[in-house]
Amino acid sequence: MNIKNRIMTMAVLALIAGPLMAGGYGYGTQKPADILDTAREAGQFNTLLAAIEAAGLTEALQGQGPFTVFAPTDEAFGAIPADQLQGLLDDTDALTAILTYHVVSGRVTSAEVVNLSEAATLQGSSVQINVDNGSVQIDQANVVAVDIEASNGIIHVIDAVITP
Repeated sequence: MNIKNRIMTMAVLALIAGPLMAGGYGYGTQKPADILDTAREAGQFNTLLAAIEAAGLTEALQGQGPFTVFAPTDEAFGAIPADQLQGLLDDTDALTAILTYHVVSGRVTSAEVVNLSEAATLQGSSVQINVDNGSVQIDQANVVAVDIEASNGIIHVIDAVITP
């Protein structure tokens, strides 16, 4: 199966499973969760959510959007030495720069990502996108899950924290 077919299959599965994992809204029982609520419900983005709060970006990422977030997992943040991570959490300007480097304006699906070589971030720099042998990298981070839908955008899960 080529990369585009593989990503399209993952996207369809995400579209089917995403609403169920993000609060069951697929059956009209409640409105879709925003990006932060969707990340919170996933249970693997606690450090990212704490960093967003520390940087004062909560309201912005709960806004209308749409946004595309390349979201590092708790495990990805765990690769940063504890003292460096704490220093980053204490430096609002640096933290804001790193977090906004993980966000692209607009809703960019995995089917669109594979056709890009870069994407401009809210931080102002562009992330580099590399598609090779069925895998996608954003800078040096591997994309490990795609197209997690939220009411104000989409989340793609990455396995490392990327920096501008």
